[in-house]
Amino acid sequence: MQAKTTEDVDLRVRRRLRELRTQRGFTLEEVATRADIDVSTLSRLESGKRRLALDHLPRLASALSVSTDDLLRAPDAEDPRVKGASQTRHGVTYWPLTHNGPAGGLHAFKIRVSARRRNPPDELPVHDGQDWMYVLSGRMRLILGERDFTIKPGEAVEFSTWTPHWFGAVDGPIEAVAIFGPHGERLHLHS
Repeated sequence: MQAKTTEDVDLRVRRRLRELRTQRGFTLEEVATRADIDVSTLSRLESGKRRLALDHLPRLASALSVSTDDLLRAPDAEDPRVKGASQTRHGVTYWPLTHNGPAGGLHAFKIRVSARRRNPPDELPVHDGQDWMYVLSGRMRLILGERDFTIKPGEAVEFSTWTPHWFGAVDGPIEAVAIFGPHGERLHLHS
């Protein structure tokens, strides 16, 4: 049990060391110089390739302008709430449901399609990626190439965005959850 506790403390300090260093915008070289530790030693301490020695703790804490207790404590848990302003584009409002840079480059949104979004453009967009949508309320018109679909609440769609596509309202506003690959997000929100 003692070995496990030592490993836990070592891992916690390494994570906390890196967290504090990056929060303050310090490079490895800057902290190493301030702590009077060789930069390669600091790099190996952070990566776990070298074990922390007790004499490192006060010097590293001082270099980071924290107490040794602060260096030893567990890092604060990140706020799990996704914060981000909605964006409206071409009659669709997007609320982010994922943080920036999620795994795999996918981005989830709650979307609201205006009842006025009824007419597809003359040329349907095509781009790299895959889109997924789940309709919560309203009826969605989805055009994929030459095919025209009505998607009802409780139905989900998945399609390659290499197929010319467009979605809009049938007879009223729509609420849905959408997942876009990075190219789809850029097209829907930024182009």
